[in-house]
Amino acid sequence: MVALRTEITEIVTGLAMLGFRDLDEALRVRPMSVVNLETEHYERLTDARASGSHDREFETAWENGHIFARADDGLRGRPPWSIEWKGPHKPPGYEQVPADLRIDHVYLVSCKYGSSILHNVSPSHLFDRALAEKRVERGSDWFVSTAPSAYQELYTACLVDTGLDRDYRALPALAADLETSDRKRLKAALPKRGRLPDKSQQLYEQFSMAVATASADRWRSSLRTAREREAMLWRLLRLQAAPYFVLGATTSGEPLRYRVGTPWDFRNRFELKSFDAWPESAGQPMVRWRAAVLDRDLARDVDNDAAVGDELCVIEGHVEIRWTHGRFSGAPEAKVHLDTHPHRVPGYFPLT
Repeated sequence: MVALRTEITEIVTGLAMLGFRDLDEALRVRPMSVVNLETEHYERLTDARASGSHDREFETAWENGHIFARADDGLRGRPPWSIEWKGPHKPPGYEQVPADLRIDHVYLVSCKYGSSILHNVSPSHLFDRALAEKRVERGSDWFVSTAPSAYQELYTACLVDTGLDRDYRALPALAADLETSDRKRLKAALPKRGRLPDKSQQLYEQFSMAVATASADRWRSSLRTAREREAMLWRLLRLQAAPYFVLGATTSGEPLRYRVGTPWDFRNRFELKSFDAWPESAGQPMVRWRAAVLDRDLARDVDNDAAVGDELCVIEGHVEIRWTHGRFSGAPEAKVHLDTHPHRVPGYFPLT
């Protein structure tokens, strides 16, 4: 079942587009034009509204939908005939647009509240293939591939710390030979959070830097030409062949409302000048990235049509590389975060 907070932010955003006087009226009417909602959904929303436990989410979602309904880039005051909520569906394939609502079969809306994550993918999909090709990967371990010696040293130290290196309890001597059951045993024996024992913690920090360095190197190596770097940035920012909208809030609660443009929109106004990635020691493997983009509209004096100098917009973010289910458990994943405020990102156009 979808989490209550997710239901509130997604469904209420859609309800606010229908022209009701206020949210309480919309919850009473339960409009049929919102597709894929059942009585139980409205009952949960009504109970949550009455409890007052999610007032901030209700308020922000209602305001976002209300503004989208009147925005020049949105519905421009035209009441929609149909709002489809995708709900807890399982995508039939690889979805490029992270849409939660579809308005009149045309407008795609992603409801993004309290998250800076752009992608959560396998490290090789990002660093080796620049997000260009999605494939199922089996039997590969990014940590073995990028930092085999540092990974093995860390693993050996953790075996000693937990006593899983001897007698009948012994796990495989090589980290590359770990099975799923072995990983679960090792994870359970290690501290759930915080620092490892001193020697293991020191080796973990060395391992983290080795993974981050190799990952950044491989990412840069996959982006040898300006065209490759530009296409990768489009994919990184999730620019698609058709525009869509993001309505939500930042991690601090500030409303987000913007249109995600297409690569065509990007090229018409912007030019990627540079893209760089570098490792950082941050308690876990981390790669920081930075793109410098020329905004031609800002670089031109509108009055006399004369260039006034480069106006560079900087987009910054970072990638966390970690096990999916805790230390030594699950396949490594790469979580791509956007650190720049979305309203200042070239290719994202705030709603007015």
